[in-house]
Amino acid sequence: MKRLIPVYDIQNFSEYKNDGILVSRFGYYSKQHHHLHSAHRHSFYHFVFFTKGTGKQQIDFKTFDVKPDLIYFMVPGQVHSWNFDSEPDGYLINFSTSYFSSLLLKQEYLDKFSFFSGKPEQQVLVLDTDTSENITTIFEAILKEGEQENTINDDLVKVLLLQLFIAVDRSTNHAANQEINPYNHTILKNFQHLIEENYTKLRLPKQYAELLYITPNHLNALCNDFLGTSAGKLIRDRIILEAKRLLINLDLRVVEIAEKLNFEDQSYFVKFFKKYEGTTPDRFRKQYLTTPYGTE
Repeated sequence: MKRLIPVYDIQNFSEYKNDGILVSRFGYYSKQHHHLHSAHRHSFYHFVFFTKGTGKQQIDFKTFDVKPDLIYFMVPGQVHSWNFDSEPDGYLINFSTSYFSSLLLKQEYLDKFSFFSGKPEQQVLVLDTDTSENITTIFEAILKEGEQENTINDDLVKVLLLQLFIAVDRSTNHAANQEINPYNHTILKNFQHLIEENYTKLRLPKQYAELLYITPNHLNALCNDFLGTSAGKLIRDRIILEAKRLLINLDLRVVEIAEKLNFEDQSYFVKFFKKYEGTTPDRFRKQYLTTPYGTE
């Protein structure tokens, strides 16, 4: 039986009084949208703060425990699923990619927060008691604004959201990010954006270095110094991630995935995937279908 992984837009949800944002208590949302427990993608930003519940969740094929005081953030395009052992609750917010456009002069402002990096290990955080209490107050204020009979003050909601992001960022103490000087930070961000736009066409660090007007050695040194990995690995990881996202689409054959990722032929794609993942695309697909959250 074929299965296509669904992609949901912000317009699919209408519980809040603004087209660009949805705010909900998580228990209610989870019951109303039970189909979201299985693997799906969003075209919008999404985050959840759990106040109760246990189980597992997966973000881009990385598995995490669900527990109280855990908050996770997701950027558009990531694959996500939940599997709860006990009834969850908390708060959920979805917002569109253009939601802050009328408020923020710098549209890349959200990039400063590591939990919007698109890297699952940076997106899932367990908060201390003080921070949990602080953001619970913010969530309640946002919910209260949406419960008013008159039109909500959208700028107030945006400011409250930014306050929440800053509170979480401060509590997780990502001081290392603050040490990167603005020039290097801009190069790295531009490199990551270029990978996102070109990973199916450009595979070599020197190709990206040329677009950034720096040498391949300089690019590789920046990646190793500040991200702890090589430029080449960042490119390969993005290709592998998209391969995994496509492989859980059962309507796509491996040869079609190879074509979508611009490989010369299926055998080259299979060798590439096996070299960096330690398994073949077919075996990955079968294992995901039988044990998506692992065997532990």
